[in-house]
Amino acid sequence: MGLFKILSFAFLLFLEIHARNDCSTAFCAKNPFEVRFPFQLFGQQQQNCSYPGFNLSCGSRGEKAVLSLPYSGDFWVRDINYLTQQIKLYDPNGCLPRRLFSLNLSSSPFMAGYSKNYTILSCPPEFARNSFKPVDCLSTHDSLVLATSSMNLARGLNMCSNIGMYTIPVPWPDDGGHTSDLNGDLRLMWIDPNCLGCESRGDACGFENSTSDQILCFSNPRGGKSRGLIIFKIVVLSVVIPAIFCTICISCVIFIVERRHTSSPENAVAPVEPAPDATAISGLDDSTIESYSKVVLGESRRIPGPNGATCPICLSDYHPKDTIRCIPLCEHCFHSECIDEWLRRHGTCPVCRNSPSPTRGANR
Repeated sequence: MGLFKILSFAFLLFLEIHARNDCSTAFCAKNPFEVRFPFQLFGQQQQNCSYPGFNLSCGSRGEKAVLSLPYSGDFWVRDINYLTQQIKLYDPNGCLPRRLFSLNLSSSPFMAGYSKNYTILSCPPEFARNSFKPVDCLSTHDSLVLATSSMNLARGLNMCSNIGMYTIPVPWPDDGGHTSDLNGDLRLMWIDPNCLGCESRGDACGFENSTSDQILCFSNPRGGKSRGLIIFKIVVLSVVIPAIFCTICISCVIFIVERRHTSSPENAVAPVEPAPDATAISGLDDSTIESYSKVVLGESRRIPGPNGATCPICLSDYHPKDTIRCIPLCEHCFHSECIDEWLRRHGTCPVCRNSPSPTRGANR
């Protein structure tokens, strides 16, 4: 009965592979991006097809994707970049600055790529709008609301009253010398689950199956619930499964006939050993990170090594006076704030995935 066991195992393995890849992509009516792992679109995808904290909905009218952040309310989703693990959010009511003052990401899986301290001022209406950029959705006919990251500018505006200081996520650093309308999209990133390797190869992550919390990389998981998938399931149920059972019966008959005419012992089937789990890479300590070289950019914004003009982590362009940190050996460079937080969690270069050498970093 050895052959019967092999065929049975192959049949069960086929069903398991089909089941664990049965996580379709989904869309909201007015969003061009697809929703897939680690996100889940409520009512359209199975619960095991998403990571905790990544639940989306299509809103009250079913048109646009909505992300609900604990303690911070609902935001509309502008875009999801699975390759860089970033999500862009905006306010449904068109006044993102008001939402930023009370933003709390502590109970969500998301983090801000870059944050800045802003002083919020209320100024008289005679302030020329061409001199300062007001926060329009907070301003009225009686007062202009200004937001600036420059303490000197905030102290110099004697005619304005200080509303307060807030730490606000921003897409990129500013030079601290001007006011901002704070109307750009809220850009957040996530670290866990880490699917950068799968996405860079054109694959995607997913749970091993509906009862497992182990994340695997699948080579072809991105098919939506299309007509082709439905036809495939019909073919499997009506043709493939009966064919497998017929093959098992025929094989059993052949096996019994052959056993009567031979005395050779049955070959043992070597058990299939499960692949060992990959060892998690721990992050680096602060002393090792601080040993890596840092450089403050000049007006030319010239960066040493094989680097471009954009930070690969926060996707923001470099500016003069930005502090840059470079990883030894591979010489890839990033914003110091971005790579420090990354190395504390991972300990590898986010571009080439190589582990930096603490010894060489200390000698630079």
